Amino acid sequence: MSVRTGNFSCKEVLFPVLIGWCFIILTVNRVGAADTTGGGGKEFNAGEMIVEHITDAHEWHIMDIGHTHITLPLPVILVYGGKLDVFMSSKFRHGDEVYNGFRLVTEGEMKGKIVRVLPGTTIPDPEAATPLDLSITKNVVAIFVSALLLCVVFISIARAYSRRKDHAPRGLQSLLEPLIIFIRDDIARASIGEKRYERYLPYLLTLFFFIFFNNLLGLVPIFPGGANLTGNIAVTGIMAVFTFLITTFSGNRHYWNHIFNTPGVPWWLKIPVPLMPVVELMGVFTKPFVLMVRLFANITAGHIIILGFISLVFIFGKIHVVLGYGVSLVSVGFAVFMGLLELLVAFIQAYVFTLLSALYFAMATEEHHEQANNHS
Repeated sequence: MSVRTGNFSCKEVLFPVLIGWCFIILTVNRVGAADTTGGGGKEFNAGEMIVEHITDAHEWHIMDIGHTHITLPLPVILVYGGKLDVFMSSKFRHGDEVYNGFRLVTEGEMKGKIVRVLPGTTIPDPEAATPLDLSITKNVVAIFVSALLLCVVFISIARAYSRRKDHAPRGLQSLLEPLIIFIRDDIARASIGEKRYERYLPYLLTLFFFIFFNNLLGLVPIFPGGANLTGNIAVTGIMAVFTFLITTFSGNRHYWNHIFNTPGVPWWLKIPVPLMPVVELMGVFTKPFVLMVRLFANITAGHIIILGFISLVFIFGKIHVVLGYGVSLVSVGFAVFMGLLELLVAFIQAYVFTLLSALYFAMATEEHHEQANNHS
């Protein structure tokens, strides 16, 4: 028996997820086998494996087959000494070689960075300046993929609306229309108000679907999924900055008066030491900071938990093979459960980020008489 929602049943949704997680478990199993068995293989390091999966990189690692690394090389763009160097990351041979006097560091505090090396060696030059790295990294490619996906999906939906006016939606249109109406009615209109919500609706829709699509893509263990884009604090920070700028430039006189001359607060908390204005002004900056950290922490934590469960198989397998197989039953079960839970988290985090942004816009544009009516 399967429960149907729209044009999709729960069975149709969950089956690909289970297959996907079986694939990532098999892929990591190959990694573990290559690292813990066979001559010359390095010992499995759970922390190193988890960090490599959740951080950005100059190449897109797809899978390992034995000791063969299958990766997609990405363009490296460096500016050093006023000169531009452009080449593919495959020139570094996974950090084993130097190219044009540069080397990709694979261990230590500078891991993942490209540095200038001493002539004829692989040792970083301590006196050389760090090159300006404008490379197309894994997360940048993931942004391009998600942006292209968003454009294809919503342009096709817009064309469907223009072709099929006054007809019931179908296909992809029927799948996403409830989400669009939900963002419009339950977030934008309900938070900002009937008169002003349309001004911010395009940004809120873009914000929600960008976060939601990338959260889902991060759960797909095969290329072009698997990038921890919304778990990158630089990406979440930029979105928070956009929300901060829109809120700041939308703020009306009542909004700024509430910050620097908070009504209902005793004068001695404002003069001679502006205690409350400082607290309120700090709140202006802490709100986008909270947005940035919440999304980054929740998405990254989900990936770490799943990879941690998978790592237990190899940690206990090192103690004894039978123990490793026994723990694998529990680890795989919890990993699949967390993968399904992450589907819910993907929606919730996109919803929370969009809702809080809408509330900040509402606070910045609310008129004094509207606030009085709300309190009455």
